[in-house]
Amino acid sequence: MSALPLIFTAGWASGVNAYAVVLLLGLLGRFGFADSVPDALQRTDVLIAAAVLFAIEAVADKIPYLDSFWDVLHTVVRPASGAVVAALIAGQDGSLSELAAGALGGTTALVSHLVKAGTRMAINTSPEPASNVVMSVAEDSAVAGIVTLAVFHPLPAALVAGTLLVLGVVLVLFLATRIRRYLRRRRERRAQRAVAT
Repeated sequence: MSALPLIFTAGWASGVNAYAVVLLLGLLGRFGFADSVPDALQRTDVLIAAAVLFAIEAVADKIPYLDSFWDVLHTVVRPASGAVVAALIAGQDGSLSELAAGALGGTTALVSHLVKAGTRMAINTSPEPASNVVMSVAEDSAVAGIVTLAVFHPLPAALVAGTLLVLGVVLVLFLATRIRRYLRRRRERRAQRAVAT
């Protein structure tokens, strides 16, 4: 079960930014910083594709409403990426079946993706664009820091990722009520304007 913390952390991070996870793990493995990184993630074609897609996401993720559209498109991509990365890690480590690892990585990625998408929807209700940029930079920094920590210290990284996941779920539940209230007030204002005209 030694790969379990790394699998969980990679799954959480894949739900936030799958391309950053593949790119970072691949580079850490390629340059000899980590033995736990599967060879498939270190291939040149994988690294180039991940770098290009990461660059596209870095731009799309900072533009209001485009970020939510991007999240919708990635509802399948991020969990699938989390499952594949987890299965590859398990296959290299041999301490956990690839199917179980894929299920854990994919499920964790799905939950963290839903947290990310939910918070972005809430942020898009504010009129200024700066919050999108700040949130995007914070997410990318968290992914980079926690994935790097996971390579060298998997258990503490998994604890941090688990804490962030739980806090994120609580935050989304809190924000969901605020978003519903905001949308209801907006519908009421539109209805009042329609009646007035």
